[in-house]
Order: sequence, then structure tokens, then C-alpha cells
Amino acid sequence: MTDEVEKPVTLPEGWLAVDALDIDAQGVARRPDGKVVFIEGALPFELVSARVNRRKNNWEQATLTQIHRESSQRVQPRCPHFGLHEGACGGCKMQHLHVAAQVAIKQRVLEDNLWHLGKVKADTVLRPIEGPTWGYRWRARFSVRHVRKKGTVLVGFHERKSRYVADMRECHVVPPHVSALLLPLRELIGSLDAIETCPQIELACGDDVTALVLRHLEPLSLGDVAKLRAFSAAHPGVQWWLQPKGPETVQLLDADGPDLSYRLPEFGITMPFRPTDFTQVNPHINRVLVQCALQLLAVQRDERVIDWFCGLGNFTLPLATRAGSVLGIEGSDALVARSRENYEGNRTRGSDEAALAPTLFVARNLFVMTPEQLLADGTADRWLVDPPREGAFALMKALADLHQQTELRGRWTPPRRIVYVSCNPATLARDAGLLVHQAGYRCAAAGVVNMFPHTAHVESLALFDLEPPDPSSEQ
Repeated sequence: MTDEVEKPVTLPEGWLAVDALDIDAQGVARRPDGKVVFIEGALPFELVSARVNRRKNNWEQATLTQIHRESSQRVQPRCPHFGLHEGACGGCKMQHLHVAAQVAIKQRVLEDNLWHLGKVKADTVLRPIEGPTWGYRWRARFSVRHVRKKGTVLVGFHERKSRYVADMRECHVVPPHVSALLLPLRELIGSLDAIETCPQIELACGDDVTALVLRHLEPLSLGDVAKLRAFSAAHPGVQWWLQPKGPETVQLLDADGPDLSYRLPEFGITMPFRPTDFTQVNPHINRVLVQCALQLLAVQRDERVIDWFCGLGNFTLPLATRAGSVLGIEGSDALVARSRENYEGNRTRGSDEAALAPTLFVARNLFVMTPEQLLADGTADRWLVDPPREGAFALMKALADLHQQTELRGRWTPPRRIVYVSCNPATLARDAGLLVHQAGYRCAAAGVVNMFPHTAHVESLALFDLEPPDPSSEQ
């Protein structure tokens, strides 16, 4: 960011000098007595006034009321529903900040977490992985609310810091054709007999299909089902799924049309999925992320790779086009069965591009890993680790424990290289600290992945290489 200037020695009464942005996209300032003030809507290097909403001994929370000196990185938000006004949508937090500055701040968050939480500094800072900043969100969960007082139905995200649903008429982070569905969906729900018992519509876009999952608390009438079908007919490519209870109850309303799937064309892979499955929100970034992760991993044809937290096989199947053999491990039998199904579907497709190496899928609780289990899994040349927000502490602790047990080095060899894909910089930093300080690795590179533009969410990628053994430790 380029507009840092010297702060005035004395600011006018009530003014605050903002010098940072926190992980929740709030401006950070300090009062003359040192008390920290978190200011919603303020940006670094601005002079502002703010209304305090909450006071604690060491900090205050406030909302921007006036800008006295504006940051050069402040931009006009594209969405009319973004802002600090009453009823503003809470789906985005950074539309007022230039996207390049958003990425720079996320990179700083990653580096700060690695250092302050893990005492780790990457040898190389990777170039950020970026993509489209609008229309990128192919997955979303819209709340539905019948507002009797206003005589309308609302379909959208929640208001900022509120349980109420924002009165959204457009959304610029979902694909344009989905944004155009918001008002028709309001009209549709308003016409249903089940107007009071449909609290949610989940969106999942594939390459050829837009799936809408209607959560309904009571059975739908025949008339309502007919209206859903008419909506699909009027909006080609829209596919309705019904969810009467939990995610496992989701069923396709009509089986006509293409399957819900996405492609990884660089690897000749097609990934079918259900709309409630976990898949990456941003397919454009996901394609680049998979490529980048495999390039960093640098797998050779004669090598064995383990993909920890393999999910549906987003990384496992591309790895199987590069490695000698692959082991994919996930936490549930059902998910492992789906991964295996995706593997078999691609293996039998007959394409030379998708010739897949032998791949085994295993279900296991990865949050209770032990050194003994790592020994049982056998030696792998390289690991790919893609955990949920909780991170992979048990796995990294087991690896560190094995490293400390020198008598086992003849029976088991640690992976020479680990690529760690993270959706939480704090747990990545914690796990990186274990790898670097207790397991014999160095953090060769790290960088951010801008999976969620205009939000404060930080996704990242880190590369760990095994340090050569210290000869003195063998004595």
C-alpha cells in the first residue's frame, strides 16, 4: 500500500489514525492512552471519526461515521447492498478496498500468523493465486424469510451482524445468472403453499448445471412441486433438489439433464458431486490451486503419495495422473466410497489423458493420528495435506513424534516434501511450527490463495521440505 504518510503529532479531538486492518476487515487505531479501537468500515492510513458501540478495558469496537483523510486504496463498492447502513448485506466485508490491497493484507495476515503463532518464516513468498473478483462464488447458502409485515419474501444473505435476511435484489459475487434468479426466487417462494416452511435455498453450480437445494420443513404439495418444475423449465440449466431433513436426505427432484459436476481439464478429470458435498466455492481458483499444488509437490512417476483429507478426490485424482501410486485418506466411509466412485469413473472413461495410477482410499479419523498409524501406512515420498479449519495437528504431531524416535529411522522414512493447503492461517501456523521445530522440515515457500475476494477469509498454500539430517545427531 502506497499512501502511508507521517501522522500529525496531535489529532483534532475525536479523530483516529487508522494504521492496520484486522482479520475481520476492521480498521485498527489507537487512542492517545494506547487503547485499541477496531473500526468497522475504516481503512489503513485514514483519519476518521467513529461511534463506539462496545467498550472493554483494553479495546473498543466502533463504526465509521466520517472520513477526514481517505485512503488511496478506497474504492466505490460495486454492490448497492454493501455498506454500514441499516439492512446492509453481511456477505462481503472488503468491497470498499481495492482488490490488490485486499490480497496484500491477506498476505500480511498469513506471514504474521506464521511468525507470531508458529515462529516460522517462509524462505520464499509465493505469488498470490488470484482469479475473477466478481461472479466467482459457485456455492452459497441463501436464507429465505416470509416477512408478513412487508408482504414479501426475502431470499439472500443475512444482514451485517444480524439474524435478519437482507433485502437483496442483486449479488455480484455469485454468477450473473444466479444474481438474476434472486427476484424470481422471491416470487416463486411467495406463491408456494409452503411459504412459511422453506427456510433455505442452497446453491451449487457445476460446469453445466445450477443446482438449487430447497430445504423444506414439511412435505411439499403437488402444486408446489409443479411450480418448482415450471421454474426449472423457465430457467434452463436450473436443477431442483429437495432436502426434507439433514444433508443426507437431499434428493434430485427430476433426473433429466446433465449431472452436477466440474472438470479439471488440465488433468482430463471430471468430478461429479452432490450439491451438499464440500467442493471449493471458487472453481476458477480451484483449477489453478490444483495445478500449483502439484507443481510444488513435483511428484515423479515412480513415487508414492498420500493425500490427507482427500474429500471427493479433488487433489487425489490429479495426483494419480502424475504419481506411481496414491493413498487418499478421509474421515468417513461414505465420503471414501464417493471418492472411490469418482476414481473408478475417471479410470474407466478410456481417455489417455486420464490414465490413473493405482489408488487406494481409506476412511480414518485424522484427528486422533498416532506414530504407530503412520508406520502402518508405510513410507510415502510426498504428502498433500488439505485439512478443514481445525488444521492437521494430530497428523503433524505424529510426524514430529516419529522424527524424535531415532530408533525408527530404519523402519520408516518421512516424506521428503509436504504441500499444505489451508483455509485457516492460524492452524496452518500452529502446524507449521510443529513441522519446522519438531519434525525436521523447513518452510520453503508460502503464499495466499484469494479464493474469496471481498471477504476477510484467508486461504493459503505452504511448502515444506525435509532438512538433511544433522551428522552430529547420529553420534
